[in-house]
Amino acid sequence: AAKQFGWAAKKAPANHGFGIGGGTEKGGFTATCAEVKVDSKTGEVNVVRLTSAFECGAIINPEHLENQILGSLVQGLGGALFEAVDFKDGKILNPLFGQYRVPRFKDTPAIEIIQLNRKDLPSAGAGEAPIVGVAPAIRNAIAAATGIRLKALPLVPNGVTVVKS
Repeated sequence: AAKQFGWAAKKAPANHGFGIGGGTEKGGFTATCAEVKVDSKTGEVNVVRLTSAFECGAIINPEHLENQILGSLVQGLGGALFEAVDFKDGKILNPLFGQYRVPRFKDTPAIEIIQLNRKDLPSAGAGEAPIVGVAPAIRNAIAAATGIRLKALPLVPNGVTVVKS
C-alpha cells in the first residue's frame, strides 16, 4: 500500500497530510494509506485519496473481492469522519435514514485497491475486513496535516471540520 501510494517518493503538499493504518480481521490483512487536505481557514477536512492493500489468502473471485473492499473503504470513511447516532435526553435525534449522515458520492475520494492473491493459503473472510485500516489512516493524515491527534470517532462530525485551538 505504501509503495503504490508513493509514501517514500512524495512529500505531502501544504495543508495536506499522509497517514497509514492497518490491521487484521477474519483472517485477512489490510493496510491503508490516506491523503487528506485541511482548509487552514475553516478547518474543513477532505479525504483526497485512499490506497488500500488487502490479503485474504487465495482469491476466488477478484471482481467480487474488489467490490467488497471498495464497500468497506467507503463505509470506513463514514465511520471515520462523521457517522454518529445523536442523543438528547435519552432520545435518538436522527432516527431516520434521511437524518443519519453517511458517505455520499461527493465524500468519496480517489480509491486505489491492491489485491494480494496468496494462492498458497486458503481463502479467508473478506467481508468488511478492509475497514479496519481506514479510520487510523485518516486520523494519522489529519495529525500530519494539523498536528492535532484526534482520539475519538467520528473524527470530525461537525461539518467535517478540525479547528486548531
